Amino acid sequence: MILHDSEVHKPMDSDLFFLVILVLVVLIGSALCSGSEAAFLAVNPLRVHELAAKRDPVKGAKKLAKLKYRLGRTLTVLTITNNSFNVFGSLMLGIYATKVFSDSIPIALPFFSISLTILILVLGEILPKSIGTKRSLQVALASAAIINFLSILMRPIVLLLEQLLPVITTESEISTDEEEIRQMARIGSQKGQIEADEAAMISKVFQLNDLTARDLMTPRVAAPTLDGYQTLEKLKSILITNNSESWVVLGKGVDKVIGIANRERLLTALLQGHNQLTAKDLSYKVEFVPEMIRIDRLLTSFNKNTNSIKVVVDEFGSFVGLIGAKSVLDVLAGWHGKS
Repeated sequence: MILHDSEVHKPMDSDLFFLVILVLVVLIGSALCSGSEAAFLAVNPLRVHELAAKRDPVKGAKKLAKLKYRLGRTLTVLTITNNSFNVFGSLMLGIYATKVFSDSIPIALPFFSISLTILILVLGEILPKSIGTKRSLQVALASAAIINFLSILMRPIVLLLEQLLPVITTESEISTDEEEIRQMARIGSQKGQIEADEAAMISKVFQLNDLTARDLMTPRVAAPTLDGYQTLEKLKSILITNNSESWVVLGKGVDKVIGIANRERLLTALLQGHNQLTAKDLSYKVEFVPEMIRIDRLLTSFNKNTNSIKVVVDEFGSFVGLIGAKSVLDVLAGWHGKS
């Protein structure tokens, strides 16, 4: 019985076609796993948390946040899947290729093996990881649903591995510190993503924790004071010649501070003819702060409903200086001498 060439080549062509399909499956599977793994490692956890916490979260954001939190488990699932394509898939391809090329040119099988290795390295590993790193958020969001499904499917295997290797159960908490925030602000400024003055102000904010009221206060010897029992008539020359915005109103005793007077309020009363009123009559209730209070805590005590000037006292309750919100804002603006 004689077989025609077309009858001989037909099985060969179908086997070759099926081999090509298998190669594509291995390459695509490996590429998806490699790209997803790179994306999950590169994606910013703060950005993921922000997207997942929205009232109307971005599609896939909640699953991504869950997978990112259990990053060790997620990477285990991706590693198992990726190696299934790279190792088991390549092994099956080698066996099937031996069958396809057994009656072909002797060099065909080695050429196929070398070509497959190069394709897996370039198209299955290097290129997908580059794309996954560059487009980390988009890739991670797109692959979150599939990886979440694989995590559920492989849970028995993963739980067993977690018992054998407890390190993969580590949870990825979102955390940072002052130095990291300073560095991010500096890099953001260099990249043009935030303004230079904004980056400088972020750095200045952290200085507030290192400064106390004693560092920024106007010392007692330089603080403007008024005798609380003298009338505006007697204080007229002082009020006109001294441009201080606020005055410490003193009582009869030593270190007896009875209030804070605003220059504008005193001058208004003087112009309205209330010459017999005293500084005490027109003063505001004084607020005392210890000289060692940190500036970050002091800043929160200033608000529109309270006087913006506070009297600084030492450990014995003695008047040692004056401090206002402007002194704190000068630090944020970079006008204060300390760095």
